[in-house]
Parts: sequence; C-alpha cells; structure tokens
Amino acid sequence: MAASMVKVAVAGIVGHFRHAVPTVRRLSLSKPLAQVVPVPIWKLGRLNHIAIAVPDLEKAISLYRDVLGARLSDTVPLPEHGVYTVFVELGNTKLELLYPLGEKSPISGFLQKNKAGGMHHICIEVDDIKAAITDLKAKKIRTLSEEPRIGAHGKPVMFLHPKDCDGVLVELEEA
Repeated sequence: MAASMVKVAVAGIVGHFRHAVPTVRRLSLSKPLAQVVPVPIWKLGRLNHIAIAVPDLEKAISLYRDVLGARLSDTVPLPEHGVYTVFVELGNTKLELLYPLGEKSPISGFLQKNKAGGMHHICIEVDDIKAAITDLKAKKIRTLSEEPRIGAHGKPVMFLHPKDCDGVLVELEEA
C-alpha cells in the first residue's frame, strides 16, 4: 500500500513538472557534440604588476619601505615613457610606482585629473607579444602605439586602449 502511494505521489510530482517546466531542446545528433576550439597563437600569462601614479615619489617610497616594510627597487628614469619607476616587491607580484618625468609625461595628465594619484594600469605577461598584438588588433582592440616599446623590465611592452578593456589601461609585457 505504501509503495503504491509513493508511486502515485511521484507520478503526480513528475506530471506537475512536465507541464510547469519548459521543455528542454534535445541535442541534434547530426552535429558534433564538441566544438573545435582553435589553438591560440599566443598565451596570456601571470599578473606582472599593478602601476600606481603618485604625486610625491619620496612619500610613496617611504610608505612602502618604512611603514609597510616592503623591498623596493632603485628609482629608474624611463625618458622614452616619460616616467620615473620604482618597483615594490610583493612576493607574488609587484607594484610599480610611477612619477612624471618631463613635461610630456602621460603621468602628469593622469595626476592633473587624480590629484591624490591612484591605480594607473595593470600589466599582464604574454608569451609572444607580436602575435598577441596582431590577434588583438584583428579583434578590434586598439593599442596606444603602433609597435611595442621596451618597458621598465627591458622587455617589449604594449598598452591596450582602456575603452576596449572595460575602462582599464592594460599593459602587455613579453615574458
């Protein structure tokens, strides 16, 4: 008797859902179930650093070194990029402190809009920067220069337009 009551209850529930839940499409057996995914010609790597524009480089150095106890690189001028850089070692990644160098520094413009400074860009490593640039341009991602330039680590870098990257300035660096 109990078994027949369970059967009736299950049949009632199944019957209810059969009418209440939309029908799920069945997969066509004439088409392959697995999609063929093209092998990428370049590979996205790890987060290399987060860059922070600072209005007072000495104050920022003091904060990270003296207050927070971090290891810092020397201050390095990069005239071709219009910045002074200092790297803060964090173990799993780095912070890059950016301070304007010269009148045409892009950091000067950033600091005019953001008086207290702030996050400027993120840097992600790629295994083949030229392949990455070609592929991204084909996908309508704009770059801020035509060709890669040598960055703070002595490796080729390219910046991607923030309007194409959800409002974030992205730097690609060849690993």
